Amino acid sequence: MRSPVDISTKLPKVGTTIFTIMSKMAHDHGAINLSQGFPDFEVDPVLIDLVSQEMRSGNNQYAPLAGVMTLREAIANKTKRLHGVSYNPEREITVTAGATQAIFTAITALVKEEDEVIVFTPAYDCYVSPIILNGGKPVYVQLRGPEFKVDWNDVKKVVTRKTRLIIINSPHNPSGAVWSEDDMRELERLATNSDALVLSDEVYEHIVFDGRKHWSASKFPDLAKRSLIVASFGKTFHVTGWKLGYIMAPENLMEEFRKVHQYLVFCVNAPMQLAIAKYLEEPSRYNGIAKMYEKKRDTFLAQLEGSRFRFQPTEGSYFQLLDYSAISNLDEVKFAEKLTKEFGVASIPVSVFYHKPLEQSCLRFCFAKSDETLSKAGEILREL
Repeated sequence: MRSPVDISTKLPKVGTTIFTIMSKMAHDHGAINLSQGFPDFEVDPVLIDLVSQEMRSGNNQYAPLAGVMTLREAIANKTKRLHGVSYNPEREITVTAGATQAIFTAITALVKEEDEVIVFTPAYDCYVSPIILNGGKPVYVQLRGPEFKVDWNDVKKVVTRKTRLIIINSPHNPSGAVWSEDDMRELERLATNSDALVLSDEVYEHIVFDGRKHWSASKFPDLAKRSLIVASFGKTFHVTGWKLGYIMAPENLMEEFRKVHQYLVFCVNAPMQLAIAKYLEEPSRYNGIAKMYEKKRDTFLAQLEGSRFRFQPTEGSYFQLLDYSAISNLDEVKFAEKLTKEFGVASIPVSVFYHKPLEQSCLRFCFAKSDETLSKAGEILREL
């Protein structure tokens, strides 16, 4: 069936996301799915039991708009413990239906027509569409070199009086690069001098490797005053299907955020909020995540010894980039398709994370998988 009414699309350049495409391709061809970023190992049974207990206790109706208070208090306590910063759980924290909803809502609440929004590329694909839908203009700054680092001179050149928002992401998807303290201080100076707001995507905050530190925007006083900080329980506790996250911001920014939030989702499912509030009482449940994923990264890279892939171990997140230039001259999309259909391992081409595809013979692989899955994938990749 097709509607007889002609419409003008608001997103003419947007189709099905690459993650859906590659996951479907992996399913159709029986490939090992290292494309989409979801774990294939079990969730902590303690967390599952906590959710079940809340459901059986009758906590199955609407939660408050901003989230269950016990969870907001647990988030505030966690932030204070990790970063030494106090957020008011009543007025400065909102629980969201995943990080993507938080990002969409924040952009919708703050970006008006003709506002400019700085986006660092390669960038996760949920940033640009809401900018366009709200009449804003994305302004792209390309991260430099194989390390995907910020050249602050590039950033300064594009900041104007129209710059309303700067979107950052550390640890970074797709590259896994982690911003340094110096980067965050440069951002703080730039945002303060330009009067821009900052949307800090910190969903991989607990997944940093080799002794590195995650520098949250909340740690820098002048930056925190103008920042909305997004986090994800789905990423942290391996429950991506629960779509549960949160956002922290100064009271006046959160007031605008909640105006939009209430009409997008109103609230987030109650039993999982209550369960996670109790689960957060033990800090080791999130403090130990980095070591677990660092071991998985090292397991995956050990499987690639003797292969023709080139790589630098990722600094954070659960993604590893592999350079296949010694294997094939195909462009990234075509090589990713060939790798999935003919060899049985699905990945994501990094070129799709740019507003204008940039070919670097580079694919992104998710190592948030069981050792068995990583071993099977490694065996295939070594033979290429």
